[in-house]
Order: sequence, then C-alpha cells, then structure tokens
Amino acid sequence: MKASIALVHREFIEHRGAFLIGPLILVGILFGATILAFTVGRLDMRFSGAMATVAPMRVYEVGFLGFGLAWSLYLIAVLFFYCADGFAADKRNNAMLFWKSMPVSDLKVLLTKLGAALTILPGVVYAVALLSGLLLFGVAFVTTLINGTGNVAFLGSIAGVYGQVALAILAVLACGLLWYLPFMALVGAMATAVGRWAIPISLLLPSLISTMEWVTLGGFHPFVTKSWEFFEYRASLPATPYADAWFGSNRPFDAMAFTTDLISHMDWLQVGIGAVFALVVIYIASEYRRRVNDN
Repeated sequence: MKASIALVHREFIEHRGAFLIGPLILVGILFGATILAFTVGRLDMRFSGAMATVAPMRVYEVGFLGFGLAWSLYLIAVLFFYCADGFAADKRNNAMLFWKSMPVSDLKVLLTKLGAALTILPGVVYAVALLSGLLLFGVAFVTTLINGTGNVAFLGSIAGVYGQVALAILAVLACGLLWYLPFMALVGAMATAVGRWAIPISLLLPSLISTMEWVTLGGFHPFVTKSWEFFEYRASLPATPYADAWFGSNRPFDAMAFTTDLISHMDWLQVGIGAVFALVVIYIASEYRRRVNDN
C-alpha cells in the first residue's frame, strides 16, 4: 500500500504543472481580470450589484456551473495528454532501471498511473474549480455590498448555492471519469509502446476502425457505420434532462435531483465493460513493458 501511495504521489509531483500550477495561474489571471474590470471602470459596480439582486441565485448558479463545465473540459484534455505522456515517462527519463530494481511490478506501476488519473489529479483540478467558484462568489458579494444590497442572509443563500453546485460538479467529474476510463487506459497502454505518438494514433484510431468496417461491409461513407455510431455514443457523457428543464425554469438548482438524474441515465453496463477493457489493456501493456525491458 505504501508503495502504491508513493507511486501516485510521484505522478502528482511530476505532473503538478498541468494539474495544479497551471490551473492556479489561470484562476489568478481570471480573478485579476475581474478585479481590474471593476477598478478601471469597465464594469459599473452599481449596475452589476443591481443585476445581482434581480435573480441572485440564478446568477451565481449559472456562473459557477459555467466554471465547472470549463474546468471539466480542461480536465478531459489534460488527462488525455497525461495518459499519453505519463505512461511512457519512465522510459523517456531513464527511470525504468530504477523502478525495475524495486519490488514493484510493471502492472502495479501502470495501475498506479491509471489510479492517479482517476483520483488525485482530478481531485486537484476539482479543488481549483471550487476555489474559482469561491472567488467568483466573493467578487459578486462584494459588488452587492458596495451597491448596498448585500447582507448576511444573502451571504448564507450564496453559500447554499455554492454547496449545491459543488456537489453537482463532483458528480459530473466522478461519472465522467468512469465513463471515459477505457479511453484513458487505451491511450496509456499505447503510450507504453509508442510514447507520445499515442496522441495522434488514438485520435485516428476510431476513423481507421470505421473505415475498415466501411471497406469490408460497405455503407454510404466511413462515418455512417456501426462502429462510428458506437464511438460517438461513448465519446459523449449521457445527457441529463434535469439540467435542460432547470435552465428553462425559475426553480433553484437541486444537486441531488441532478445527480440522481445523471446516475439514472448512465449506461452502467457500458461502464462495467469499459472497466474490464481498461484492466485488460493495462495488463497487456504491462506484459509488453516487462518483456521489452527484460530484453
């Protein structure tokens, strides 16, 4: 267990630039731009405060949910590059012989890399997303105070919205990581063999498979095939009717209702198949890594 924790910690240290330092810099720039917009007169403080009193909860809900969506997209992109880079990093930086000298199997090393991609690395980005939401609410509340419309009760309402949206973002991240697990494992497994070339190969792989089906079985064109339909289905997180219904209403956001709706629309059979597929490809990659390095 200690070895696994150490290996996961190593992944965080080696990739903290993309998962911690970079996001913090982005939050700092965004926060600075917001403060600057108010201080140099680009935004009218009185007008902003008045807008926040018209439908304050909706303003905060939509704003924080927008931040959550942006950070989710950032996390997906960064995890893709992490799997293509992190699974091949030992070979590239000549650390392979060091890890081979320790009582840690190749399978365990690769599983801890995948575990880091599912736990600590997304957790850090989630913490930064919470920080960005906190700064957003802080700026908005100060605006209402300056405008003369803010009070302690209003701050309590904002805190309630913050908790609801934070829970919803956590649910989306958890379900998204489970849904995209086979993609992360496949990219990481390919990276053990071809290194960073796993990035273009993984992007082209669905097109190649669909083209092969079109050539062998026929069809209108390569992007109207069963395999392409499956890739499109697995590439997008299941829709949540609650989110669409809520956005067009004046009801407060209910994180439990949203989470329940999201979980109920997840194809858990596909999630299970994806988990098995991920373990299989990671095992194959570990065997390749072990045999190549032994030679």
